[in-house]
Amino acid sequence: MNLFDVYPLFDIEIVRGQGCCVWDAAGNEYLDLYGGHAVISVGHAHPRYVAAITDQLRKLGFYSNSVFNSLQQQLADRLGRVSGYDDYALFLINTGAEANENAIKLASFHNGKRRVVSFRCSFHGRTTAAVRVTDNPAIIAPVNEGMPVTFLSFDDPALVEDEFRKGDVSSLIIEGIQGVGGIRLPSDDFLRSLRELCTRYDVCLIVDEIQSGYGRSGRFFAHQWAGLRPDIITVAKGIANGFPMGAVLISPMFKPVHGMLGTTFGGNHLACAAAIAVLDIIAEERLVENAGRVGGYLMQELATLPGVKEVRGRGLMIGIEMEEPVKDIRRRLLFEQRVFTGVAGAHTIRLLPPLCLSEAEAEETIRRLRNVIA
Repeated sequence: MNLFDVYPLFDIEIVRGQGCCVWDAAGNEYLDLYGGHAVISVGHAHPRYVAAITDQLRKLGFYSNSVFNSLQQQLADRLGRVSGYDDYALFLINTGAEANENAIKLASFHNGKRRVVSFRCSFHGRTTAAVRVTDNPAIIAPVNEGMPVTFLSFDDPALVEDEFRKGDVSSLIIEGIQGVGGIRLPSDDFLRSLRELCTRYDVCLIVDEIQSGYGRSGRFFAHQWAGLRPDIITVAKGIANGFPMGAVLISPMFKPVHGMLGTTFGGNHLACAAAIAVLDIIAEERLVENAGRVGGYLMQELATLPGVKEVRGRGLMIGIEMEEPVKDIRRRLLFEQRVFTGVAGAHTIRLLPPLCLSEAEAEETIRRLRNVIA
């Protein structure tokens, strides 16, 4: 049997990682400035993280959600405290797309409406509802087209209100910072206007923090820079440092009913052990503060490099828009300078390193990038 060929692959096999570095099968060391799509939050193979999963596996790897699992409540308690949402409820699942599916579904249960407002250049996942609110027609199959969705541009609250006045909008979904769309930030004023409009028109405000959350922006959630509280927050990626997990943080205005949501693997014992360890490491090593400090340094230095048109982002979620296409720059960074990065479109390099990236590693990144573009 062959693998279904849907990924363009670099001819590299990564077999080991430590902190912000990874090694391939030939023994070559790389700086990891991408973290596997922002998944690696506390660093590769962190000893406390490894110990937490190993210890839990020795006791119990899995049992179903038909019985009480105290690890789920431990995770909810810690996440509530560190995020500032201790009055919200937590629903645990497996992926970011699944988190957004459940958020959209929960909003529709709540107000009985169907249409969703999303934004240009958005990405929310590849499953049925999540892909429908993603602004990429190439990955939307005919079977996904049934849910009514309207795509708008950032920073125009009048357009949003025009849609809300029609009375059929169930939810509005927006990324804290757009990732796949090129590290684009909605303005703080726009986010605050969305909060006011959603309240006024009985529309559920969903903020997708799957890539921008968990400390990456220099605050626990990127939307907290604007000082607002969404009705629903979705998270995944960095929540368990590579162990598959997602979650939905749900306002007290939503009332749970048995059977309205469900999952087989969500909130399993190993995932919870991993996620608790991540929160402990983030707190003890002050990784949110580190993301803000080192990210600020990186953005300042990147802006001085030749050929850089614009540097966007917050913390360790950075987009470097170049004047020329970046395909060759990224390839040379990887194969000549041993630096993993991502891209967004033809002209933007994405940096999403582990939150433990040091200033020395940031300086080395700048040096290697300068070697390529000089």
